[in-house]
Amino acid sequence: MIDLHYWPTPNGHKITLFLEEAGLDYRIVPVNIGEGAQFEPDFLQIAPNNRMPAIVDHAPADGGDPVSVFESGAILIYLAEKTGRFHGPDARTKTEQLQWLMWQMGGLGPMLGQNHHFSRYAPEKIPYAIDRYVKETARLYGVLDRRLEGREYIAGDYSIADMAAYPWIVPYEAQGQRLEDFPNVKRWFEAIRARPATVEAYRKGDEVNPPNQAMSEKAKSVLFGLKV
Repeated sequence: MIDLHYWPTPNGHKITLFLEEAGLDYRIVPVNIGEGAQFEPDFLQIAPNNRMPAIVDHAPADGGDPVSVFESGAILIYLAEKTGRFHGPDARTKTEQLQWLMWQMGGLGPMLGQNHHFSRYAPEKIPYAIDRYVKETARLYGVLDRRLEGREYIAGDYSIADMAAYPWIVPYEAQGQRLEDFPNVKRWFEAIRARPATVEAYRKGDEVNPPNQAMSEKAKSVLFGLKV
């Protein structure tokens, strides 16, 4: 059994995508980032950077004590190695997938996260910041679109690279983007969205935090303070 400390954000969705695809037994432990649960002492024991997601694997491959892992990219690699799935059949393919996983971790996620913050959550609208991050988002979409030309998935078969990138594309409209401008991304996006595991992962996310649920004043304070 795997405990998944989770909230339905793009980084959280990465892990439910993998767990659903692999059919692993897991239990969601909600970490309400809007209420500041990521700063609780017990959570910091497994996620010292006070960011979710994090996992605790109670049945690690070596049969030893439970293993905890934080950082979504590290979790995807851990799960891929544990199961032998979604990480390529050979060293060359694995290297390609890891490159694109790192691209998501170092570029796509952080830059789109800044887009979300300045466009949607910042208490003061700063035109320069919004313009900067919307343009950088478009550039990164273009990088992904060129990569997907002539390819079904980012690197080889469906892999942790795709699972890492897909959730960040889901809110494309809020990021000021049109998928019609990136036809290869659009085709890729629609193929992943239709996968049964994707449908189930997002359904579970809606159960944890219903999409129309009102945000409390405390949650707004935490979000606007960038404590997520």
